[in-house]
Amino acid sequence: MPEWLVDLFARYGYAVVFVGVLLENAGVPVPGETALLGGAALAQFGRLSLPWVIATAIAAAVIGDNLGFAVGRRGGRVLAERHGWKIGLTAARLQQFDRFFERYGPQTVFIARFVTGLRVFGAVLAGGSGIRWRTFLFYNAMGAVVWSTAVALAGYLFAYSWDTLERWIGRTGVMALVVVTLVGGFTLIRWRRRSNT
Repeated sequence: MPEWLVDLFARYGYAVVFVGVLLENAGVPVPGETALLGGAALAQFGRLSLPWVIATAIAAAVIGDNLGFAVGRRGGRVLAERHGWKIGLTAARLQQFDRFFERYGPQTVFIARFVTGLRVFGAVLAGGSGIRWRTFLFYNAMGAVVWSTAVALAGYLFAYSWDTLERWIGRTGVMALVVVTLVGGFTLIRWRRRSNT
């Protein structure tokens, strides 16, 4: 794990996860995912608690996305089209979000969290899309729980292989990890139900 990240956690603990994830989900391109991975990795070494890291990330993701949604509702789409390129929100990324939204509707809010780049701007763009806030909140909260848990578990399980973990997360995104986690979870639930009957 990079020294700067270890130093941040030594000074500020869970606040690193909270601020990193909050800002990233509010639309500021900061390494929130790296902060979450780092917090979970330090939980493996006994410096933090994994359940608290996950809970902190979930809260930060939900709050951050709601802030981003509010910005988007008050003209974020126009701002994104005019000035988004300054922070990496290119016309191609806007089109990618639009295609997701046309294809999946409100579920895009859930899906965008697992796509690098869209995670940062998804809530702002959703706010500008006209989606109802309650619908947004539902998919946002679901995505926050699944994303935070999946990324934290990856950070915890692969804490001793930080370079491999960062490379793997960077290349494939968390989407594959989420699919594996969901399939594993559903399989476990079905197995328990069958064994109880």
